[in-house]
Amino acid sequence: MKVVFLQEVEGSGRIGEVRNVADGYARNYLLPRKLAVPATDHNIRIAQARVQGEAKHQSKLDAEAEVLAEKLVGLTITIEVRVGGQGRLYGSVTARDIVEALEKPLGLLLEHRQVELEDPIRQVGLFEVPLRLSGNVRASVQVAVLGEGQTLEELLAPPPTEEEQPPQKVEVEQEEQPPQKAEVEQEEQPSQKVEVEQEGQPPQEAEVEQGKKAPRSRRKGKGVQP
Repeated sequence: MKVVFLQEVEGSGRIGEVRNVADGYARNYLLPRKLAVPATDHNIRIAQARVQGEAKHQSKLDAEAEVLAEKLVGLTITIEVRVGGQGRLYGSVTARDIVEALEKPLGLLLEHRQVELEDPIRQVGLFEVPLRLSGNVRASVQVAVLGEGQTLEELLAPPPTEEEQPPQKVEVEQEEQPPQKAEVEQEEQPSQKVEVEQEGQPPQEAEVEQGKKAPRSRRKGKGVQP
């Protein structure tokens, strides 16, 4: 069946386009929903007039979208959420959350379908989110997802550089190494010195002195006896 489309049907036709489609598809889907009508001369004129009106309406929407896109240049919206371990969110940030955050700076509430967010945001960070402002105008907005009490400046602060890390290493060496060295000196060196003095020299000197003095006492004893 030859039909003329009154509305755009993805994969089938655009407004004002005349096409041949399957009879069952036309009778059961296109015609009942007034998406298309039989391609008579009268219906084709109606469809063409609708195309012109639709073009004017789309031009107006695009102009408004261009003004909106200019407001988004350099704009960063912030959304504060509860955060668990490793920056993971309790829940997620969805397209509806982004629409609500955009309402105040834009003065206009978009539809959540205009936020082209593939998956909900589940991590703290800065994200570039695309927006479909009209059929022909696209834009994007930066979304900063912050933890409770976190500021945008803290989120954007760069991580510590390699030059800032060495002082931490030196501090650890100064705190840990001296106690180990002192412990070795106190535990090992005094015990060796004492062991030499007690086990080595004193027994030898005492044995020599006893060996020399004993014979003299025996001689003197013999001379005294009558």
